[in-house]
Amino acid sequence: MQFKRILLKLSGESLMGGKQYGIDEIRLEEYARQIKEVARMGVQLGIVIGGGNIFRGLSGSSKGFDRVKGDQMGMLATVINSLALSSALTSLEQKNHVFTAIRMEPVGELYSKWKAIEAMERNEVAIIAGGTGNPFFTTDTASALRGVEIEADAMFKGTRVDGVYTADPEKDPMATRFRTITFDEVYERGLRVMDLTATTLCKENNLPVVVFDMDSYGNLKKVIEGEDIGTLIHL
Repeated sequence: MQFKRILLKLSGESLMGGKQYGIDEIRLEEYARQIKEVARMGVQLGIVIGGGNIFRGLSGSSKGFDRVKGDQMGMLATVINSLALSSALTSLEQKNHVFTAIRMEPVGELYSKWKAIEAMERNEVAIIAGGTGNPFFTTDTASALRGVEIEADAMFKGTRVDGVYTADPEKDPMATRFRTITFDEVYERGLRVMDLTATTLCKENNLPVVVFDMDSYGNLKKVIEGEDIGTLIHL
């Protein structure tokens, strides 16, 4: 499968690296270097980052926060991470553009599909922050939505695990990795790759999802070049 344009979903929690909270500068720079390497190959990149290293709306609501306000705090956490990634890319001389789902100038430009595509066609990395701009939607769903909108060839979900397994590999030593799997099989087996809203959005719009380990340096380039890394989820 050839990839001209991808939507890369990065985990906020992975940005913590070895820390308990916040942003690990070493992990951030590793991510930025991997992204620059792929951008220099001519691949157009849209990026959505989670906010779990700073605040997660759902866990906030279980502690007494109003769910809507909790989700809005989570959206702001994704903006902080997006600015950090933008800064790391700029320091590596990789052009990029921050878009936000809600109006937030001068922090970032209000997102629109056309402006994001224009930025990518200028070889800038489009960093799309603020989730969907609405509560009750995860950043996985935001990634699926943006991936469909920007007409990406695939959504790349960078995680700590090197693909989709028959069971949780951290708990079950007999778990085996799928090289490919259909969206329907993900539903039938009850595999928790993403939330159902995100999975359905990808399935209904035929947006393939590649789940891979982003924390191992160099994996992003390898998976784009077609090496047997991660899991491809398809129709």
